[in-house]
Amino acid sequence: MSETFMNDYRQKIDDCLKNLLPDAATYPPEIHQAMRYSLFAGGKRLRPILCLSAVKACGDDVVKALPASCALEAIHTYSLIHDDLPGMDNDDYRRGKPTNHKVFGEGLAILAGDGLLTLAFEWLSDLAEKEYYPAEQIVKVIKRLAFASGVLGMVGGQSADLLAENKTPDENVLRYIHSHKTGALISASVEIGGLLANANEQEMTALRIYGEHVGLAYQITDDILDIIGDADKIGKPIGSDLKNHKATFPALFGINQSQEIAREAVLKALAALENLSGATEELRYLAQSLVEREA
Repeated sequence: MSETFMNDYRQKIDDCLKNLLPDAATYPPEIHQAMRYSLFAGGKRLRPILCLSAVKACGDDVVKALPASCALEAIHTYSLIHDDLPGMDNDDYRRGKPTNHKVFGEGLAILAGDGLLTLAFEWLSDLAEKEYYPAEQIVKVIKRLAFASGVLGMVGGQSADLLAENKTPDENVLRYIHSHKTGALISASVEIGGLLANANEQEMTALRIYGEHVGLAYQITDDILDIIGDADKIGKPIGSDLKNHKATFPALFGINQSQEIAREAVLKALAALENLSGATEELRYLAQSLVEREA
């Protein structure tokens, strides 16, 4: 399988995002421009693609699930805007472009992130209001996404990441950071695909295990690329983790062992897919491509 399906999904996701977002000229235009700037800055759309591929693997309608997948991208983009802020990682570039606060100022960047976060839940609520899905089904989706995004998920992981700076890496803390800061939203993306497709308990368990291991492999690969990656391909200077004294897998295990841990995580993710009866080719491709990516 090639990346053709990913490019097709990206186009559908981008078209859907453009339809869902307020027009860029809506008053005050600066906040809408700031949201669009980061949302359309060239992201991989991994989380919505994982969601749609999970929907497909459970045999349901991918097109109907597009707005829900866009909610995942909105929350991911909000987290990146805030992650780049001076009070967090203080990054100047993201995806080869100046970070949001460098273009729009720190205040508007914070508000752009806030706007994307809240829009995500508005879009999900619309799915129930417009009767695309039963309300009780969307409540489960909203709850899963809120948990993954909050203090027991992504926010908790980001907090632990900040608190671990300038300290000797500890494996338990490191695994907590990776499974929450990055892994929580990736895992939720897959599970939300299952919830939208009305997956049974066995399928949901398989998707959860797959998502957890894919999230781990993705973040470890990110850690490695920050050391040996190509800045032009990554879209920001390498060495950011080292500069900020971050807790990373290479810092604790070295590059070779980190690569092996990532490969093992992918194998566990692939094994979980054996418990799905639908078309899992896309999920398999996504897992295998994670440890081979260059950006």
